[in-house]
Amino acid sequence: MDRALEGRRILVTGAGSGIGRVAARLFQERGADLVLAGRRLDALRETAPQAQCVKLDHADEAAVAAFAATCGPLDGLFLAAGELRTGSVESTSTADFEAVLTANLRGPWLLAHHLGPLLREGASAVLVGSNIGLRAIPDSAAYSVAKAGLHMLAKVLALEWAPRRIRCNAIAPGPVHTPMVDARLAASGHPALDLARLSGVNPLKRMGAAVEVAALAAHLLSGESAWTTGTVIPVDGGADAVY
Repeated sequence: MDRALEGRRILVTGAGSGIGRVAARLFQERGADLVLAGRRLDALRETAPQAQCVKLDHADEAAVAAFAATCGPLDGLFLAAGELRTGSVESTSTADFEAVLTANLRGPWLLAHHLGPLLREGASAVLVGSNIGLRAIPDSAAYSVAKAGLHMLAKVLALEWAPRRIRCNAIAPGPVHTPMVDARLAASGHPALDLARLSGVNPLKRMGAAVEVAALAAHLLSGESAWTTGTVIPVDGGADAVY
């Protein structure tokens, strides 16, 4: 069994569902000591009953600062929490735009700001962006802008943390079959057509599986990727390469 994360203490956000949940379980299988942070303790405990679970709104600075004061040293961050709201620039309300920025960019910024000093030398951080933060598509304006900002945050952190031998990378998944995608399909007027469209937006002609994203994250959090930092890696069936 792969134990590349043996003994590494890793904080995971967004672990209550989707990519975050699958990733947390994979990290644990590979030996990580998990700290799961999120707004729903019941969901976090369902993900990994033996893990340390902390109720936390990652966009609440006072709460993040209080958590940092008691968290203790970390060897890794996997920041997967986020929120999708659809719409164009014209159709998206200011409130929705700010909510998407808060969930997808402010939250990771605050965690990096307050938890960065707790990262041990040789630590690694992985931020979950999106391939639509690399290329524009219709009706996802706020999410695309927020994830593009998250990608740049990963690059900035890679530069700032390099003197401490701490790495930071972002991964940019395409459509992955998660509860977030299911919610988007449920809100659609044509769910079957939208599912077919999401499955066909890459050369491999299928949606991704959460474990495929989680496996890359585990590699980036381990010492196997010790010379990889400041990257944004698409995990999207080749869509970013050819479309």
